[in-house]
Amino acid sequence: MPDGKTATETREFHYSYRDFQCIRRLIHERAGISLSEAKRDMVYSRLSRRLRVRGLRRFSEYLELLRLGDEAEWEAFTNALTTNLTSFFREAHHFPVLSQHAARHKRGRNFQVWCCGCSSGEEAYSIAITLAETFASLAPPVSILATDLDTQVLRKAEEAVYPMERVERLCAKRVKRFFLRGTGVQVGQARVRPELRTLVSFRPLNLLASAWPPLKPFDAIFCRNVLIYFDRPTQAAILRRLAAFMRPDGLLFVGHSESLFHVSETFQLRGKTVYELVTGRDVMG
Repeated sequence: MPDGKTATETREFHYSYRDFQCIRRLIHERAGISLSEAKRDMVYSRLSRRLRVRGLRRFSEYLELLRLGDEAEWEAFTNALTTNLTSFFREAHHFPVLSQHAARHKRGRNFQVWCCGCSSGEEAYSIAITLAETFASLAPPVSILATDLDTQVLRKAEEAVYPMERVERLCAKRVKRFFLRGTGVQVGQARVRPELRTLVSFRPLNLLASAWPPLKPFDAIFCRNVLIYFDRPTQAAILRRLAAFMRPDGLLFVGHSESLFHVSETFQLRGKTVYELVTGRDVMG
C-alpha cells in the first residue's frame, strides 16, 4: 500500500504505511509478535495514546524516540501492542484435567505450575482455585509462577481486584470461598482471598529473551492463546524451550486454536488441547 492521499491523513497523527511496517518489524524483534496487515488501524488506536502522552504529532517522531533507546517508552510500546483477553476459567475443559493430574501428585514437594501470558491474573487464580479444591485446602502444596510481557497487567494481577460482574460468573460456592466482596469505595468489586494470592508469584518475562531466569521443572504449563501471536518458527523455538522445563510426566495446556503438530517430535496429544512430552525425550529431572 503506497503512501499518498489516504484516509490516514485526516487522522489526529500522521501515520504512514511505512510507519506501520516499521512498527510491525520492531514488535516482532522485541516480543516475537506477528502483526498482520489487518492490524494497521489497531496499531494506530493503541499507539496514538502514547503520542498524546509524549506530545508528538507524527508516528515517525515516536519511532525516533524508540530508536534513541528510551527504555521506558519501549516498555509502554510493548504493553500497548500486547493483547490481554482473559476471564476466570476460560476454556473450562482444561481445569478438570489439571485437577486429575494434581491428584496423582506424589507428596513431599510442591506441585509446580507455570502460567505463561497470565495477563491480569484470572487464569492464574483459576489454576489456584482448582488446586485448592483438589487438595481440599486453602494452603495446598502448590506453587504457581505467572508471567507476562506486559508490566501493567502484572500490576493488576498482583492487586487481585476484579469487577463483581466478572467474578459472579463463577458458581456461588466458589465466590463465597475464594473472594472477598468490596465495601465502601470498593463496592462492586471483589478481591481474591489472601490465602489464594500467596500461591501465585507474578513475574515479568519475555518468552523471546535469550535467557530465562532459573526455573524449577514444572508439573504443568499453561501457555494458552499465547503462541497465536508468533510466527511458526518462533512458536517451535518457544515450545522446545518450554519442554526443557517440564517434568517427564508434565502436561502442557494450549489454546483452542493452537496446534503442536509442527513440534510432533517433542509433544504428543494427550487430550483436547492438552499435550505431554514424547516418551524418551531428555528433560529436567
